[in-house]
Amino acid sequence: MWCRRLSHLQSRLQDLLRGRVTCWALQQPSFKSLFPLAIHWHHTASKSLNCVWQQHEDHFELQYANTVMRFDYVWLRDHCLSASCYNSKTHQRSLDTASVDLCIQPKTIRLDETTLFFTWPDGHVTRYDLDWLVKNSYEGQKQKVIQPRILWNAEIYQQAQVPSVDFQSFLETKEGLKNFLQNFLLYGIAFVENVPPTQEHTEKLAERISLIRETIYGRMWYFTSDFSRGDTAYTKLALDRHTDTTYFQEPCGIQVFHCLKHEGTGGRTLLVDGFYAAEQVLQKAPEEFELLSKVPLKHEYIENVGECHNHMIGVGPVLNIYPWNKELYMIRYNNYDRAVINTVPYDVVHRWYTAHRTLTIELRKPENEFWVKLKPGRVLFIDNWRVLHGRESFTGYRQLCGCYLTRDDVLNTARLLGLQA
Repeated sequence: MWCRRLSHLQSRLQDLLRGRVTCWALQQPSFKSLFPLAIHWHHTASKSLNCVWQQHEDHFELQYANTVMRFDYVWLRDHCLSASCYNSKTHQRSLDTASVDLCIQPKTIRLDETTLFFTWPDGHVTRYDLDWLVKNSYEGQKQKVIQPRILWNAEIYQQAQVPSVDFQSFLETKEGLKNFLQNFLLYGIAFVENVPPTQEHTEKLAERISLIRETIYGRMWYFTSDFSRGDTAYTKLALDRHTDTTYFQEPCGIQVFHCLKHEGTGGRTLLVDGFYAAEQVLQKAPEEFELLSKVPLKHEYIENVGECHNHMIGVGPVLNIYPWNKELYMIRYNNYDRAVINTVPYDVVHRWYTAHRTLTIELRKPENEFWVKLKPGRVLFIDNWRVLHGRESFTGYRQLCGCYLTRDDVLNTARLLGLQA
């Protein structure tokens, strides 16, 4: 009896080596119990491509371009780009995802040149280019930077000698606009020179790259130190480094400043690369960086001045990162507007204060401070999700105008010009 069984299994093994045994047969208990470690199910597709793939019961594994990727079968069916599943004109999915069997498995898989073909139980065929799978896999995205940046302190930025863009070039040429946006994406700040010192021209400048975001402060804001709003910015006092609108659920993405007039002394603007400071924390105290990226805080703005009555609350951690690649994309730092810390248990609070102190020390290091004097004709754009700003106290009469821009529209403009954003 045993000899007949062994002979049968040996015969099946020979069939396997000749490529005649199905994956189903290899899953049978009798086969697996006899050869528990002898067989590894993988298919070498093309040695020239250095591509190896393996079909598992619940996922598909692909090794290609020095990347090991794993794809859920529902994911593979859901992302089919065939004409019946995807509208290539609108770039929108046509397939009803909820109609896909959650236990779906391909009937067959084959590789032709650089294209994988998955045939599903209903006969539908999905085609995937290998490079597309690398680009769009979770493992591929883990290795990809969403937005390239140059982190800086004062010395790094000054040595880079980042050029400003002329007003006319910015408005009238693609090259001028692209150069401006490239600098802005890399450094988080950028300047436009020779702008007529009026609110109208500042508005025209802003509209070149984005829709203007209307907020509780209006569309274009214009202010002096008259305390017309319930905010320290409307005084002559010094302002410590901070990001704006932390009390919005989505803080404003870009801020535009134009000093139209200043008859007095002081008032220099302070700029600090928050991402540079955060990187220092990550290198020196990674556990504190992680805590700052996880603990949710409330920021609050309460205003009752004249006819302005507002109560805004925004919630989020100080550091915001993409969970798949740990890339930092926003810092929410404003000690003026931080509300009562009542969103974390007591045993976490002290560790959070320690981490916050570590970050604050980095942000306040003199070598990280870049000071610039705003003047009529020079407009400053600030990435409010990255660069903190402040100012020194001043004397005399000082007029500023500016606005907030919608981040999505700025990045949209950059992408349409071929920039990575």
